[in-house]
Amino acid sequence: MKNIEFYKNLKSDFPASVVVFFVAIPLCLGIALASGVPLFSGLISGIIGGVVVGLISGSHVGVSGPAAGLAAIVLTAITSLGSFETFLLAVVLGGVFQLLLGLFKAGIIGYYFPSSVIRGMLTGIGLIIIIKQVPYFVGYNKTTVGASSELSVSFLSQISLGATIVAIISMAILLFWEKVLSKKAKIFTLIQGPLVAVVFGIIYTYFSKGEKTLGIAQVNLVNVPKSTDLSGLLSNFTFPNFSAIYQQEVWIVAFTIALVASLETLLCAEATDKLDRQKRVTPKNRELVAQGIGNVLSGLIGGLPITQVIVRSSANIQSGGKTKLSAILHGFLLLISVMSIPGLLNMIPLSVLASILLVVGYKLAKPELFKTMYLLGWKQFLPFITTIIGIVTTDLLMGIFIGLVFGVGFILIDSYKNSHALIVDHSSEGENKYRISFAEEVTFINKEPILRELERLPETAQLELDVKKTKFLDFDILEIINDFMQTHSQKNIHIRVITERGVFENPKDLFRTIFPHQRTG
Repeated sequence: MKNIEFYKNLKSDFPASVVVFFVAIPLCLGIALASGVPLFSGLISGIIGGVVVGLISGSHVGVSGPAAGLAAIVLTAITSLGSFETFLLAVVLGGVFQLLLGLFKAGIIGYYFPSSVIRGMLTGIGLIIIIKQVPYFVGYNKTTVGASSELSVSFLSQISLGATIVAIISMAILLFWEKVLSKKAKIFTLIQGPLVAVVFGIIYTYFSKGEKTLGIAQVNLVNVPKSTDLSGLLSNFTFPNFSAIYQQEVWIVAFTIALVASLETLLCAEATDKLDRQKRVTPKNRELVAQGIGNVLSGLIGGLPITQVIVRSSANIQSGGKTKLSAILHGFLLLISVMSIPGLLNMIPLSVLASILLVVGYKLAKPELFKTMYLLGWKQFLPFITTIIGIVTTDLLMGIFIGLVFGVGFILIDSYKNSHALIVDHSSEGENKYRISFAEEVTFINKEPILRELERLPETAQLELDVKKTKFLDFDILEIINDFMQTHSQKNIHIRVITERGVFENPKDLFRTIFPHQRTG
């Protein structure tokens, strides 16, 4: 029975894996390019994300690999840490952090970040990708520019006409494929635009070889090591610098990788589950364990950080993938391609990959998103925009922290305003009746407005304290209420407390009964 089920799924999963493979090739290379690491590293993480993470993960249709969202972190971290080998150590440690998060069942972590901050994070990453890919788009090689040259002259003199032409045509292919052709027939969704752009780039490189003006220099082409067997492949691995494990900066980068990779994985898993036609749910903690193991292994042999990624996952679903077999097979196809066609991969212009990444960056930072967030109001827009500014001007972790400060700030302001409601009833008999209805949770930040209300009460007031809906009163709030109850007789104020148990004329005993864990003595 199981064999029948396996072959039945293989009929749909193998074609889907081929499509995902063709989507993954340009993305693995492009993300490595955006990250400033050897392009081979992107392929390593793609293989591990497919085979290793695919085997361990509980996601049925999710596909893992190098993520564009981490490119900015990688680029900045390598500079700050001083070497790629030291960065690989941070990847290993980040994987350990993820593994621990999964084992301690922290898969719910994604729910505790405001959506405005998460959107700001993705938008900021998109803007950084766009900024970093413009030089590759025009074939600009800054390493060949003399230090004494003026920037404007140097930039113009180093632009490659051939690389720029290829990039512009590739961009046109990507946009036309997505906006027009993909809506015409299913074949155009099975064969993805990035693959067509890459094939065009290879053909252009082949026929323009030797051309001085329209040709593409070797420095502007993909460069992955040529390996014809497994031993040759293994010789190209890069290993972590474990001697840097005592550096504080390494641990900070590791924590950043773990946090952002976990968030991106959990958000992608949520989106993938919604796209899944069978509506299966990914076990979040197991997914973190799988990603953690994948990142440990990726860091150990020279790969990029791995997450579950929405582009490859959605391509898998659209292509009919039903089980994680498609993700695993796509990883093996990547491995086979690295060993069998490295020469063909080395004919891909970097400007083609840049055009693919520019589209990815634009999708992350669409102008319409800024308008949408603005229309949602300042409580959504301010954390969103400050996260973006923080990421672009400082770094990703600081940007997220700045956005969280504004997001939490609005929560505290709302809590400050909504701790209680005061109702005043001036009866015909001249009695001043007041009712203060407390919220479900009242904390120390509500101390000042509540104290202000109590102090404003006139003499001979009739006060009702309504705690029917209240589950928690902070010690500070209990303290000011108890202090007031001890002094209310001086102003001839009569106090009644309304609870679900009834009305009490002796509030001090009431608080000892309802909130025994918060006694003030």
